[in-house]
Amino acid sequence: MTPSKDRQRKLARAKLDRQLEKRAVQQRRTRRLRAGAGAGLAVLLIAGGIAWLGGVFDSKPPVDPAADDICAWTPQNAANTPSLKDVGTPPADGIPTTGTRPLTITTNQGAPITADLNLTTAPCGGESMFYLASKKFYDNTECTEITAYGALRCGDPGGDGLGGPTYTFYNEDVPTLPSAAPSAPASPATPPAYPAGTVALISDPPGNNGSQFLVFFKDYAPKDQAQYPIIGKVTGGQDTLTKIAKLPTVANAAGDKVKPKDKILIQTLTVGDAVAGDAPAPAPSASTQS
Repeated sequence: MTPSKDRQRKLARAKLDRQLEKRAVQQRRTRRLRAGAGAGLAVLLIAGGIAWLGGVFDSKPPVDPAADDICAWTPQNAANTPSLKDVGTPPADGIPTTGTRPLTITTNQGAPITADLNLTTAPCGGESMFYLASKKFYDNTECTEITAYGALRCGDPGGDGLGGPTYTFYNEDVPTLPSAAPSAPASPATPPAYPAGTVALISDPPGNNGSQFLVFFKDYAPKDQAQYPIIGKVTGGQDTLTKIAKLPTVANAAGDKVKPKDKILIQTLTVGDAVAGDAPAPAPSASTQS
């Protein structure tokens, strides 16, 4: 790893820590306000009775807008990165935190690929994809890689693997790898961190998520560290993914043989409204793990 890359990752980690600290400060502030309200409860009850008679409670009390800013969208300077595409920033409030959103990816490779985005474990990832899809951000863009670990990489409007929107957001549902002694054999009962059918985000440096995402067509079990936050699972279009997995690849600008030889074009990508209900179960494990 070059010094500049190492510094980028340290800066990304520091930024994530600041974002998490911001949320912690907001939570502490809320607790202090509630404590103060409890200390003055007797006075409020008396005043409240009088206010009720006067119709004061007919109007909605003001709300601190920062309290709903759960995703902390972080602006990026497009002047420094020409491959970024400015479509604004998702809303800071009113973000669904339960249920799912239906995702549909229509490509030039066959039937549409469908998935459920998990709003319980990844509300920000789901909200970001919903927002970008509403701006037609993904339409007529190429998927840039068929990775060596069994996933299709898409979501870069520039097609060079560096693009995205002019904002980032932190990781949410990153798998925790099972701990075991170095000499202990891997248990066949242990599911992979990223089963086939998983939809996850990818960013460089990690923790600075934008528009790029992965759709795994086979199981992936990283040996050292999981770094891709999971946002959903595939529900349809398996034949299309199987076809894509067999497409030949050529070297990209960095010399890695991951670029699809035949263009994989996202014609449209849509994300529907939030659907109430239980979060989707993990993607099923495939027998094609390598």
